[in-house]
Amino acid sequence: MRILVAMSGGVDSSVVAALLKRQGHEVIGATLQLYDHGQAAKPGACCAGRDIMDARAVADRLGFPHYVIDAESRFRDSVVESFADAYARGETPVPCVACNQGVKFTDLLGMARDLGCEAMATGHYVRRVEGPDGAEMHRPVDAERDQTWFLFATTKDQLDYLRFPLGEMPDKAHVRVLAEELGLSIAAKPDSQDICFVPTGSYAELVEKLRPEVRGEGEIVDEAGQVLGRHEGVARYTVGQSKRLGDIHTATGERQMVTRIDVPKRRIVVGPRVQLSEADSRRTVRLRDMNWLIDAPAAGVRCGVQIRAREKLREALVKPLENGAALVELNEAAMPAPGQACVLYDGSRVLGGGFITAGDA
Repeated sequence: MRILVAMSGGVDSSVVAALLKRQGHEVIGATLQLYDHGQAAKPGACCAGRDIMDARAVADRLGFPHYVIDAESRFRDSVVESFADAYARGETPVPCVACNQGVKFTDLLGMARDLGCEAMATGHYVRRVEGPDGAEMHRPVDAERDQTWFLFATTKDQLDYLRFPLGEMPDKAHVRVLAEELGLSIAAKPDSQDICFVPTGSYAELVEKLRPEVRGEGEIVDEAGQVLGRHEGVARYTVGQSKRLGDIHTATGERQMVTRIDVPKRRIVVGPRVQLSEADSRRTVRLRDMNWLIDAPAAGVRCGVQIRAREKLREALVKPLENGAALVELNEAAMPAPGQACVLYDGSRVLGGGFITAGDA
């Protein structure tokens, strides 16, 4: 097969390219330049500067063509600006989902088809399984590297075309050993960080620079509006957070957590964590921009849902609504953060998912 490999310059995608080449496929490498070289010349970045050179070096060593696509403008508009807008609305965005569904699984996938490729492969830790009704997305063998939550928005058509060779790998150590055996110089290269486009490592500083209206101190209040303390900026908080609340845990006599972010009033609203876990009002969660990897069941589907990247599954009934929305009825109360993803699972299989909204019903 002729396969385009999305190469970030890291170990995972480089091993994918090398494995496919060794298996006899015609490999074409492609790397997206997502932001300025100077800003990206740091450990933990990807898709710029040193990483582009690393990807090209792998392609040169293994003898396949490699292309660099300038996607800076598209990346800034579809990922970075959207990221800042979400925090300015009091949401907690997931930029990796926007990146995958924007420049990566749209631009690169289109390029692959234009080049006559029969598939596109990535270094994500996901399993693609051929089911009775077509390609299915499943969790990988290595549960510690599971990236299905970040790829829930992959469409059926995209999944049919994509390949994820690392989904069957037992662990990351095995991938690094393979990189050494394949003679790749980046075998020991560190993994990229979660928010790769934040030069200083502080997402709040980036948001406050791009959206200065969210900058500045404000009040921390309880649900009744009583002032409990001060905060340093609404962009530094997310629903469910207990850190950076100062002395209010001691002052109230109970551990507090963020329950709501009131951006117009520049207020962080908090409440006791124990009481919130029993709050009936959070048994329903509304989702937008639903992507179904199964035929959307009119009567709903009982499944496990994951409302944060590293949280446990919760049992729920998910009902499709009009205009790409869905209603999640949780068996147990939770504290979902607007802007985060809610991904649906049946065992290891991803059924779909959507983004959590501020309203619940």
